[in-house]
Amino acid sequence: MESDTGLGNFRYLQNSIDDGDFFNGSGLRDLSAHAGTHVDSPGHFINKAYHAKKGVHQLDLDILNGPAVVVEVPDNTNITAAALEALAIPPGAVRVLFKTLNTKKKLMTKTKFEPTYTAVTKDGAEWIVAHPNIRLVGIDYLSIAHYADLIEPHIVLLSEEIIPLEGLVLEEVEPGLYTLHCLPLKLVDSDGAPTRCILMQ
Repeated sequence: MESDTGLGNFRYLQNSIDDGDFFNGSGLRDLSAHAGTHVDSPGHFINKAYHAKKGVHQLDLDILNGPAVVVEVPDNTNITAAALEALAIPPGAVRVLFKTLNTKKKLMTKTKFEPTYTAVTKDGAEWIVAHPNIRLVGIDYLSIAHYADLIEPHIVLLSEEIIPLEGLVLEEVEPGLYTLHCLPLKLVDSDGAPTRCILMQ
């Protein structure tokens, strides 16, 4: 996670027309299931869930796809319970995506890991759990939880099977209501999976 070069050369040509093959065929290597835009399953931080095979293939597609709200978090503010209380999250919202200072800093375009990113704190995660309509939360960097406190916010959310959607690119997205389409790779039993996510108005 602390690499200066990001993912590095994870895609390579196994077959190349230039080398005399009939087709170009790419291979992937050393690609984390939590690279780029991705989802976490309960097994990511809860070992009992991992051994119970609660992997990404069991995540509810009805939660990963549907109406979503993008809310803007004030600059230099982590997503605490107090911050969430002040945000304009519509009552009954099921999917909440946080646009933060991470987007202004363009952190998702940088290869060097930035440990001071904005994210959800433990009391913020507890606030989310206390609002049972919320089943998915998204963030514009690589982790829903802050680097200084990775474990507890994840456990709070994943224990209630709230889906963390991490690594969103929201530079061209204004706060408001959208339809989210999110289909993770179907990696059976995996603790996470890269996903293509699209927001449509």
